[in-house]
Amino acid sequence: MPAETPPALLPALDPLIQHVASHPDGTAANSIDFAALKGDRSELPIGVFDSGIGGLTVLEAILKLDSFNNKTLQPGADGVPDFAGERFIYLGDQANMPYGNYPSQGREDYLRELIVKDMVFLLGKRYHGAEGPRFDKPAVKAVVIACNTATAYGLDDMRAALKTWQLDVPVIGVVEAGARAVVEQLPADGPPPTVGILATVGTCASNAYPKAIARAAGLVGKPVPRVIQQGSIGLAGAIEGNPAYVWNGVGERPVAYAGPDSTVLNSVVEYARYDINKMVQEPRVAETVTGKKFDHKTPGLGMLVLGCTHFPLIENELNAALKLRSEAQLVDDIPPSEILVAERVAFINPAELTAKELFRELTKAKLRTKAAAAHESSAPLSSFYLSVPNSAAAGVKLAADGSLDTVYKIGRKTGEPEKEDTKVIPMTMKTLPESSRLLLEKLPAVSAQIKEARQE
Repeated sequence: MPAETPPALLPALDPLIQHVASHPDGTAANSIDFAALKGDRSELPIGVFDSGIGGLTVLEAILKLDSFNNKTLQPGADGVPDFAGERFIYLGDQANMPYGNYPSQGREDYLRELIVKDMVFLLGKRYHGAEGPRFDKPAVKAVVIACNTATAYGLDDMRAALKTWQLDVPVIGVVEAGARAVVEQLPADGPPPTVGILATVGTCASNAYPKAIARAAGLVGKPVPRVIQQGSIGLAGAIEGNPAYVWNGVGERPVAYAGPDSTVLNSVVEYARYDINKMVQEPRVAETVTGKKFDHKTPGLGMLVLGCTHFPLIENELNAALKLRSEAQLVDDIPPSEILVAERVAFINPAELTAKELFRELTKAKLRTKAAAAHESSAPLSSFYLSVPNSAAAGVKLAADGSLDTVYKIGRKTGEPEKEDTKVIPMTMKTLPESSRLLLEKLPAVSAQIKEARQE
């Protein structure tokens, strides 16, 4: 059987790919210590990354997963977390978020470079401590893309880069897992419910979910559902308390408002209601992807994919917005062009299926740590990292609140792998924004580990 042809790399990524290959000791910016990835890698940690803290919802699902028997490795809970004994390294690329805005600004090339750089960080040993660069971070044995936009735009690039560097590292993304979760809940026959995708503008523009759902449904012989999408402008930023999207502080807003042009929103609740209404009133139906035409008799919205890792943090707000929409249908005349909303809408959170796929990949590659293989229930401490603007970098431009200036952020060039206009530092409760600390209350397993993480 011929070897699988790796996906083609974006030419704009060539300088980064060559830079990594020519700095194999891992001490340069954006480089990998290749020696650390030789030999038995089972005791290395697992890498997880997102554009911010939203990916911590995926890590929470991984830490809590108990879907397999740790002795037999067969499906079935055994009372022991499936990843007991494993360590994790998490990266939140907070300085460069939101990833979903880059494609809408014609900067898909720069986004794809950022995504590969995230993987390079996880595989490398370099980060910044209080006194400058440090080189004591371990490499990782697998990478989980805990970001829908990064999966949609960067998965193929990451795998192609690994092949170029001759590194055998499993990469798991959330989009394929989310699509399989949708298909599992579709009826075997009869008309399927409409599936909504609430994600970033970038994820929706990629059509990654409609394609993956159509493919997964076809593989198991189920009818392909109608898929509608809403590319949210600002909900993820509002969840993280970004002042460009929500501002309740004193005095003038430190950065320009970046939410929807048609209105000014200033709370997570307002963003949730806006996006739900927009989804059903002006749906972007992915008919060109599924190859199937739908009419007004197609069942209404019955499933909602939380297509951004931030969104599971606000299920209550989204559920309330859906209920308001469903109740409004009882008293309002709904135009035929609108999508009806079922009385109960099932939320699809790709995180759990991503965790299951990670377990299967580690098992297949014989990469489970010895503690996990011995069925120990210990929970080694994980490490957490966050990117922040590097004010010392030449030419970097900052906003009034210390974040990267929006025009500067979007306008950066690819092909400068040695440049560090952002730097990665340890994530602790002290380095997290206050809004992010409040959100962590919904993630007890992750929160407990961050609180015990080493302080720099």
